Amino acid sequence: MIIFADNYFYIMDNYIVSARKYRPSNFHSVIGQKSLTTTLKNAILNNKLAHAYLFCGPRGVGKTTCARIFAKSINCFNPNSEGEACNECESCKSFNENRSYNIHELDAASNNKADDIRMLIDQVRIPPQIGKYKVYIIDEVHMLSTSAFNAFLKTLEEPPRYAIFILATTEKHKLLPTILSRCQIYDFNRIRVNDIVEYLEYVVLQENVKAEREALNVIAQKADGGMRDALSIFDQIVSFSQGNITYQSVIENLNVLDYEYYFRLTGFILQGNIKECLLLLNAILSKGFDGQHIITGLASFFRDVLVCKDPQTIVLFEVGDAVKDKYLQLAPQCSNNFLYKALDLSNECDLNYRVSRNKRLLMELLLIRLCRLNHPSDQEDDKKKIIVDLGAASLEQTQPAGEIKKEPLSPQAILSNLQKEDFRKENTSVNAKPITIAIKKQLIKEKVGEISDKIEKEVMNEPFTQEDLIKVWKLRADKEDDIHLKNTMLNFSPLLKEDYLIEIEVSNPTQQTKLNEKIKDLYDDFSLQLKNTFIRFEIKIKESNNNQTPFTEKEKYQYMASKNSNLDALVKEFDLRLD
Repeated sequence: MIIFADNYFYIMDNYIVSARKYRPSNFHSVIGQKSLTTTLKNAILNNKLAHAYLFCGPRGVGKTTCARIFAKSINCFNPNSEGEACNECESCKSFNENRSYNIHELDAASNNKADDIRMLIDQVRIPPQIGKYKVYIIDEVHMLSTSAFNAFLKTLEEPPRYAIFILATTEKHKLLPTILSRCQIYDFNRIRVNDIVEYLEYVVLQENVKAEREALNVIAQKADGGMRDALSIFDQIVSFSQGNITYQSVIENLNVLDYEYYFRLTGFILQGNIKECLLLLNAILSKGFDGQHIITGLASFFRDVLVCKDPQTIVLFEVGDAVKDKYLQLAPQCSNNFLYKALDLSNECDLNYRVSRNKRLLMELLLIRLCRLNHPSDQEDDKKKIIVDLGAASLEQTQPAGEIKKEPLSPQAILSNLQKEDFRKENTSVNAKPITIAIKKQLIKEKVGEISDKIEKEVMNEPFTQEDLIKVWKLRADKEDDIHLKNTMLNFSPLLKEDYLIEIEVSNPTQQTKLNEKIKDLYDDFSLQLKNTFIRFEIKIKESNNNQTPFTEKEKYQYMASKNSNLDALVKEFDLRLD
């Protein structure tokens, strides 16, 4: 290309983006779809070609590319022993030079009307002039209108023997079942990170640029399984880094959060250092990173640490070797239980992020909860601190002026001293009355017991069995004053499911309503008796319950009336009513 400007001219090369320049031209060069390409080559070699194919899968994984290669190969006059086109015959040359009349491409996104399909059907009636088949590639076929689909059905089911249709789509679920039933369906997979990295290394050699493998790995992960996206990002990074692709240049250009932040954040979490976690979060946010991006990245980080802990799952780990060593060093420091709970909390935060009004607080709360995971003794420490502070305060209130202030005692020592008579004598001032000190002792003791019980209740998590549940259920039923609810509890037994879920099946909606009204009382009673605050109730009506037992007076009347039709006549004759 020559550009003239102010009596000067500049010669510019026709630049071709990598996604087009390195587009595969044969089945062998298709990346990450080996099983599909093998099936298509065998179909060509054995001359077992279907009249309609459907290529579906994510964007940029090779659907349209494979359709073009397949169309060229089946029209090749001299295919090789592996089913690949020769690229030397007239059919192959016309295809490579974009002048083939046997291969037609239609973009269904912009030609989605019934008239466009009718024009295509008219073209199908014309047999090929050179070669065996006329191939029609319809891209983004899910964009066709319903009328266009209906106009296409008959031709798709019974086309001429020389016509082959290849439909490509990213959203198979939008196609009519009648279309799906007429096609051979090929599902394309996302391309693995390692495969994308290897192909990018090939492109790096061809383009004569320098690139770190860690940088290419980040590009591959950002592409999310699409080779076209990976090559587009590669071109962008090459322009940014002037042909020297480094890990730092990639994360700066793509605004990717560095692994090092996650390693530091996890280190603070394992230490239970809430202060440093919040400061690091502030530093990350100040660099302009989106909050939800941080949360999803942290969840992915925990997932990668988890798969590193087992040699059988380490194959699921897709990062570079240098970073991989850091993960392997961190993995033994994180218990499986910690990682399970950390993933659950991160996922919960991710789900609540969009609806949260204070998003920063939500993220900070996540970090605080993560810091508490590895330090369950904090709750016990808080309990002791409350008791110690309460005991120290009682000493200050009863200690006479002028004496030396005593150090706060342990909870056990405080309760012991409260029970001793010399504690009253030692701390009684001249104007104090023994009854006042006794009352204080009792109040303090009751308060300490109340706080202890409250804290104990908040962390109760003792396991129990089905037999324990039935025993508590019967005791609760015997104490129930409501006769209807009592009968319901005696007639139906609860069933213990996973994660302390208590399932109760009843016969009718009235019984379900009665139990739902008492659900809070049932929870308080059962959590106390079973010593477990994680129980949950699920009350539902039996699905197959054709012969429901009558419960209320109205239900009993309806039941009897269904058995004897004369009952309704009797009620009308004597003008009776139900009490």
